Amino acid sequence: MGSSQRQQKSGSRRAEFLAKAAGGERLTLEDGAALFAVKDLAALGVAANTRCARLHPEPYRTYVIDRNINYSNVCTSRCKFCAFWRESVTKDAYVVTEEELFRKIEETLALGGTQILLQGGLHPGLGLEYFEKLFHAVKSRFKIHFHALSPPEIVHVAHLNKLSVADTLSRLQAAGLDTIPGGGAEILVDKVRRQVSPNKCSTAEWLDVMRTAHRLGMRTTATMMFGHIETVADRVEHMLRIRELQDETGGFTAFIPWTFQPKNTQLTCEPVGGFEYLKTLAISRLMLDNVPNIQASWVTQGAKVGQLALAFGANDMGSLMIEENVVRAAGCSFRMTTDEIRRLISDAGFEPRQRDCYYRLVG
Repeated sequence: MGSSQRQQKSGSRRAEFLAKAAGGERLTLEDGAALFAVKDLAALGVAANTRCARLHPEPYRTYVIDRNINYSNVCTSRCKFCAFWRESVTKDAYVVTEEELFRKIEETLALGGTQILLQGGLHPGLGLEYFEKLFHAVKSRFKIHFHALSPPEIVHVAHLNKLSVADTLSRLQAAGLDTIPGGGAEILVDKVRRQVSPNKCSTAEWLDVMRTAHRLGMRTTATMMFGHIETVADRVEHMLRIRELQDETGGFTAFIPWTFQPKNTQLTCEPVGGFEYLKTLAISRLMLDNVPNIQASWVTQGAKVGQLALAFGANDMGSLMIEENVVRAAGCSFRMTTDEIRRLISDAGFEPRQRDCYYRLVG
């Protein structure tokens, strides 16, 4: 077989494979690895966009107005990819006061915000009672959705109080916790986690928090931080872990892949650019056939790549991010206004619509 014939056959097989993916057929680990080998980014984008259009034929694309408040930067995990954490004795270590938190929530509501994303580190002195008191105080004053405490934080609090994850989540839910963000997932492959975040919860523990939350009636998101020491096979395995749990519980509302930002961290590598980000995003849409929403990550890639994501499988532009500290600590500081995020969606050919954490339209 000549070179041109081989290329023709390879192109035909690729077209068949992408058609299978775009049609919504369930893909395997091997399928996912094959997708990462596709060099034609536009073809991947078309397949992912076709799949997205079938799941979301509506003429709009969404965004949410919220504020990412870090209640503390003190953390015992010491993840190698993080530039935000501090030891408790460090001069700039902090725990937010109730008064400061109330002020931030008031500002968020004044800007049309509907939720607070509350996360921090694994603080050795902040147990369950601290969060119960804080949540009660907020919910008694404000009508605001609490999207708070990633799985590693919940595992940490459960250990501090010598409670099960189920009991910890039940008490947090009673205190005002509404939904759980998918932070702390990084890559859900333990050989990777042991290298980049050795003091954080395992893959099984992360998944168990989400499984338990779903059984309690809470909805959660899932994330993937990629572009560091992981392989593309690790990325696909991560997606399959999310898909398997979603088959079991149906509790994930969205998947958010975002790129590692290496500045000021202990990991030395080149930051992932738009090409690899869009490829991974598109493959996420094709692999995660049971997760309804895929969110763009303009916070790490910038507004224009975020807009392009709407043609690569994303149906949501994510948060306005009134405040964001963790990615900014790693040297990445993209910002947008409500008008800008709406204009980007409009210029991409869709009607911009604000949503809440459950992807219900607002206004």
